[in-house]
Amino acid sequence: MGIDTTRLRFDLAGFARDGTLGDHAALMRLVMRADALGYGGIWFNEFHFHRGTLPYPHTLLLGAEILGRTERLRFGTSILVLPLHHPLMLAEQIAQLDYQSGGRIDVGIGRGTEPATFDTLGIDRDSARQRFAEALEIMLRAWTRDRVASTGPTWPFPETEVGPPPVQRPHPPIYVAGVSEETVDIAARHGFPLLLSLEPNEARQIPVFRDALRRAGAGPAPMAASSLSRYVLTAPTRDAAEARLDALTDRLNARRASRALARGLPPPCARDRAEMLRDYAIAGAPEDCRRQVEALIARTGCCNLRCLFDANGLIPLAEAEAAMTLFAQEVLPTFDTFAMPPVPEFSLKRTCP
Repeated sequence: MGIDTTRLRFDLAGFARDGTLGDHAALMRLVMRADALGYGGIWFNEFHFHRGTLPYPHTLLLGAEILGRTERLRFGTSILVLPLHHPLMLAEQIAQLDYQSGGRIDVGIGRGTEPATFDTLGIDRDSARQRFAEALEIMLRAWTRDRVASTGPTWPFPETEVGPPPVQRPHPPIYVAGVSEETVDIAARHGFPLLLSLEPNEARQIPVFRDALRRAGAGPAPMAASSLSRYVLTAPTRDAAEARLDALTDRLNARRASRALARGLPPPCARDRAEMLRDYAIAGAPEDCRRQVEALIARTGCCNLRCLFDANGLIPLAEAEAAMTLFAQEVLPTFDTFAMPPVPEFSLKRTCP
């Protein structure tokens, strides 16, 4: 049976990643606008110790406000770096947000990619794998049992109650960010979907995940529930959208070259419009965007899409909001979108056949 591309969840991502403190009130207005327009959720990243450039190092604090200001929009973490947190405290915070919001939190988790944060906190970088696996096991038990205890090695503690009980049972939906076979195997064994990256794109993750799902004897549901991401540039005409795509491509090429130079590496090959449309972007008039989304879902087997309308701050907020609005008005109605997450026990009902 072919993939049913009318069962797709559209989320937002990339906001508050522009390297400035930005305008918090404007971001909250955009969040409420997204709620009214029918987007499924909005995702924010966890980065620490950047005083003048990143305003939301603790994403769950931001999530509390977003969930309080909206009625149906979900809030997602992309990602929570598990090795940095005591799992009992983190499980309790997530359970509280799940309770406060009536079950509207998605939990993206990972091992982390910023070595400086580990160094600042005095955490051995080489312990990240072990801390990630131990934290995840503790959190799952804390959410699904009345009492939980642990003998360590990182976080030993006596039998303890962790609450409130999550509204979403058996626990809030978990998405795993990772590329290594070890991390992807953890996702496959649990039946958790992946948060697929954009820079670089999902091409390196999907084959690893498919192999892991086969080894775990899992079906297609975790792949279908996995979340892709794309820059999205929608305009009333194809020419206008492609002009914006070309401008974004120039900015991305310049940023990639600058980052390579800062690391003492040779500049990467510049991308062109064709490569962007093939691997990184959805761009065009609304009908063009609809066809591109359908092709992307058919090619990957993933039924969730995180839309980066502001391209991590490279597109002005007003322009991004205009594209977000047009996409919602002209593209979303052509799909049967849904806000409820594809949690494992419902995944065969919720995800693409």
